[in-house]
Amino acid sequence: MFHDSTALDVLRGTCRLLRRAGISAVAEVSLANSRRVDLLGIDTAGRLTIVEIKISLADLRGDHKWPEYLDYCDQFFWAVPASLPLADLHTPSFRPDVTGLIVADRFDAEQLRPAALRPLNSARRRAITTALAHRAALRWHNLVDPDAAYLGQE
Repeated sequence: MFHDSTALDVLRGTCRLLRRAGISAVAEVSLANSRRVDLLGIDTAGRLTIVEIKISLADLRGDHKWPEYLDYCDQFFWAVPASLPLADLHTPSFRPDVTGLIVADRFDAEQLRPAALRPLNSARRRAITTALAHRAALRWHNLVDPDAAYLGQE
């Protein structure tokens, strides 16, 4: 999970923003394409949101896999600390026409740019939603029964 304190702060603030927006999120979720996203959230309408957290320019510029996430969500956001220069995130290579932008700290977050809503097809939505529910249930079970983790999965 998140071991860097800045990344953890951005995660916490971003989750608070998402929760106020009616999006319940789970951190570190593997997708069917074998990629792992920082946050995958779902709202009451079943729309899926992916958030990628970037805490440095090197981390941001070195991530070439993020376009592979776009086929697994209805909307995609970058979440960054306020200390990160935002100029790169407004360039065509980071698809500002599609990606939203969140600035966060440990206490809260602000959406600086909305993400385009690009609806998934229903079969993919169902598969992702089922996997997300399964992941969340396993994590909850591991919290209430840490000895169950040896049983596998997650």
